[in-house]
Amino acid sequence: MNDFPTRRAFLRDGALVLAAAGSCASAADAPATRFGIITDLHYADKPPAGTRHYRETIAKLAEAGRQFAKDKPAFVVELGDLIDAASAVETELAYLKTINKEFAAIAKERHHVLGNHCVDMLSKEEFLGGVERKDAHYSFDSAGTHFVVLDACYRSDGKPYGRKNSKWNDANIPAAELDWLKADLKSAKGKVIVFVHQRLDVTNDYRIQNAPAVRKLLEESGKVLAVFQGHSHKNDHKEIAGIHYCTLTAMIEGSGAANNGYSTVDVKADGTIVVAGFRNQQGYEWKG
Repeated sequence: MNDFPTRRAFLRDGALVLAAAGSCASAADAPATRFGIITDLHYADKPPAGTRHYRETIAKLAEAGRQFAKDKPAFVVELGDLIDAASAVETELAYLKTINKEFAAIAKERHHVLGNHCVDMLSKEEFLGGVERKDAHYSFDSAGTHFVVLDACYRSDGKPYGRKNSKWNDANIPAAELDWLKADLKSAKGKVIVFVHQRLDVTNDYRIQNAPAVRKLLEESGKVLAVFQGHSHKNDHKEIAGIHYCTLTAMIEGSGAANNGYSTVDVKADGTIVVAGFRNQQGYEWKG
């Protein structure tokens, strides 16, 4: 017997619906593309602190991997804070090496969003080198959907995070990246989904400081279906100007398998998005 949750909960038209996790979609309902999402693992080889159980994320990630092996997503994206902050570069690189090995074992195609903890001590170049990625912000296509990875790990003065030079609640997307985003959205074929760590839909400490300017670009493109984000560790969803902003629960929070959280996302040909949440992750269905 496996230890997976056997039911998926999601919201459809404001009502909570339960669907069997193992049920097969009909051909008409089959997704154009499917991907997996995890966020805020905060892996570190250190004892628990408060609600954060750093070493347990390896087992939680393995459970997500077993589910992904069943659901066969085209790729898996982690939305930032893959590792927790450390007091020395060598220590943080060791955390990164350990968790990246585990992540690589569960997903052939992986995408990384920079979180503030990822580049608390490490430079962006060090983190990206550790996960074998070249760029912190970029885009790619999968089965007719365009995906955008944003990097908001910049201070208000434009300096990139790294080497303990930043504050967790001073996240910004610099002008050059905004210019890149505008051009990328203009050239995108089909509908767009955006990944970012810090939040674009709030005005509290978890926000990206220039979120209104970013949202304006997303809205003006007329192509963006949804934004998936982490950082605040709790489930949340807002719809702003027709775009869904979905904040996912953190894998780090709580002890034991019951306190895990991860999801798969189906994007259907008509633009409908189904988020299948596992454990503490809420699920949703948004009509295209």
